[in-house]
Amino acid sequence: MLNNENPKNNANHQVNNSKMVTIKESEYLKLKEDEKKANECWDKMLRMQADLENNRKRMEKDKQDFVKFANEGIIVELLNILDDLERAVSLAESKQEDLPVFLKGVEMILAHLYDMLKEYGVKPIEAEGKIFDPNFHEALMQVDDDAKPEHTIVEELQKGYLMNDRVIRTTKVKVSKKLGDKK
Repeated sequence: MLNNENPKNNANHQVNNSKMVTIKESEYLKLKEDEKKANECWDKMLRMQADLENNRKRMEKDKQDFVKFANEGIIVELLNILDDLERAVSLAESKQEDLPVFLKGVEMILAHLYDMLKEYGVKPIEAEGKIFDPNFHEALMQVDDDAKPEHTIVEELQKGYLMNDRVIRTTKVKVSKKLGDKK
C-alpha cells in the first residue's frame, strides 16, 4: 500500500520525493536476505577480479622469467665446450701437445658440440649435390658446369641448419649453371 495520500504525515516525501511502500515483514526479511547475498556475491566477484589480475601479473612475470632464462641449459652446455676449447688452446700455446693429438682433441670437442645440438633438435641441412632450393639454400655464386644439371649445388660455402625441421640458417652455396646461359 502506498503512503503518499497525506504529505504532512510523511516527512521523507517532501525531502526526496520518494514513495513509502508497506510490505509484509516476511517479504522485508527476504529482501534483506537477498541484499546480503547480493553484497556477498559482489564482494566475491571483486575478490575474484583481484585474484584474476594478480594471476595475470604473476603469469606475465613467469613468462618474462622463462624467456630470460629459457636458454640456460644450452648455455651451461656451451660453457663446458668453451672450457674444453680453452684447455686445447692453452695446451697448444704451451706446446705440450703435438698436432695430431691437438686435432684429435678439437675433433672430440666438435663431436660433443654436434651431439649437444642434436639433443636440442638442431641438424645440418644437406646441400652438396642437391638441387638448389631457396627455402634451404642461399646461392652466393654460380659456376659454369656442363657436367652437372643446372642449379645443382657444387659446393657448400657455409653450413645451414634446421631446428626441429625449421630453417634457422640457410646453407650458403655455389650453384652450377650451363655454359650456354648468359645470365
